[in-house]
Amino acid sequence: MKLPNYRIVNLAQAIASLMLMIIAVAYFENSLKLEPCYLCMTQRAFVVAIGIICAIAALHNPPQFGQRIYAALSISMAIAGGYFSGKQLWLQSLPEDQVPACGIPVEYLFDSFSLSEAIAMLLRGDGNCAEVQWQLMGLSMPGWVLVSFIGFAALGVMQFFRKA
Repeated sequence: MKLPNYRIVNLAQAIASLMLMIIAVAYFENSLKLEPCYLCMTQRAFVVAIGIICAIAALHNPPQFGQRIYAALSISMAIAGGYFSGKQLWLQSLPEDQVPACGIPVEYLFDSFSLSEAIAMLLRGDGNCAEVQWQLMGLSMPGWVLVSFIGFAALGVMQFFRKA
């Protein structure tokens, strides 16, 4: 089986990232009126980072060494994003009496704290992150985002080890 070329795979990943963000904002936020929690925002940042890395890789189309650098960057973003998806799934699995307290709204967070303090709070998550707001086939939203990160990581590994 012949794999699509390096540029096509990166372009597909960039488009997939864009589609995930459109679904998150247009459907979940605007249609279903679901408010993203801190960890949701963090996961979105990693999806966007993967999309940007893959779009640049598709446009740049470097030789094999450069391809491996882009692949390694996208793999690292997928692993980091997967960590935060897993963290949110863990929060969702906690008994109600062990769920941390809910935090302040994201807008207030960035207005009232320094950027480094706000980012640290986002990465920690809070009780809002433990609420299951949506499910499909028994899997909550961070579960599906984790599936996406696994897919991005698998494609990145394929891109890293492929021959030029």
